[in-house]
Amino acid sequence: MESIWQYLEQVRHTLAALPLECIQDVVDVLLSANYVGSTVFTLGNGGSAATASHFACDLAKGTIAPGRPRFRAVALTDNVPLITAWSNDVAYEDVFAEQLSGLIGRGDVVVAFSGSGNSPNVLRAMELARRMGGITIGFSGFAGGRLSALVDVPVVVPNDCMEQIEDVHVTLCHLISTVLRERLQRIEPPVSLMLDTAPPFHPPRAGGTEGGTATCPGASLVCGAGG
Repeated sequence: MESIWQYLEQVRHTLAALPLECIQDVVDVLLSANYVGSTVFTLGNGGSAATASHFACDLAKGTIAPGRPRFRAVALTDNVPLITAWSNDVAYEDVFAEQLSGLIGRGDVVVAFSGSGNSPNVLRAMELARRMGGITIGFSGFAGGRLSALVDVPVVVPNDCMEQIEDVHVTLCHLISTVLRERLQRIEPPVSLMLDTAPPFHPPRAGGTEGGTATCPGASLVCGAGG
């Protein structure tokens, strides 16, 4: 019983010491990515691979708000044949970077989970993301490792126990997804961004409409609907 109590107390103390400003930065980056239609990629190894897949699931489904665009979320941990192909034919250190190189666009977000912050394949992926104009977020533990110095938004869990670090990472995924859903439900995106997501306007061909009247591309847009 003592061991159970001690473990839970350590997790409780860790949660109380989390860097709240950094967590808020993660929410803001992801919310901005949603507004402009950027893709969020997640990655990690071992238990962190499971967390990466879990977070992509939560972003894609758990943040859905009526009348709002959905998150574009891709877990680079889920395509086992592709992961084993890159690992076998090139190197395990490249399994995430090689996937990213064919998918990432400028302004996309890459979220890495690494308890130590020093996993080579994670670091290579984040280096590539930065070179290609991506925005990088890194969840780690211990002293943050190299990951915390490499990414744009580091979230370092102040704990030296890998199991507890991973516990807190999952808790943060749920926290962030919940906050994002609440923000999407109550904050209206800028009108300019809403217009950017409207279907492209194709002018009618000559004689294709009665009286030569064309439909306005923004005519079907209703601002503030669903409040």
